[in-house]
Amino acid sequence: MAHYKGMKTFILSMTLLIAMTLSSAAAAETCYADYKAKQDSPLRLHYGVARLSGACDKKSAQQELTPRLAAEGWTLLTIVSVFGEDGLEQRKDSAGQNYLRF
Repeated sequence: MAHYKGMKTFILSMTLLIAMTLSSAAAAETCYADYKAKQDSPLRLHYGVARLSGACDKKSAQQELTPRLAAEGWTLLTIVSVFGEDGLEQRKDSAGQNYLRF
């Protein structure tokens, strides 16, 4: 019986360790995209930076950002790039009010 209790504690410990490792890896994989969008009548253009919740590639970014921007009356023109947290600070000033807005 003591062997079973020790094994149960070991399995629970390993499960917790794996869960913590996976959540740390997911946090490390945070992805962002910078993009260009427009509105018509009158024509307005903007450059922005958005956090992505899906895959970290241009196609996925386009699929994710198109409806987000459309909900606010914007049309996505292009995904400039996708990047990790290390690229955020250098884009903050250029994105202005559209930094992590959408």
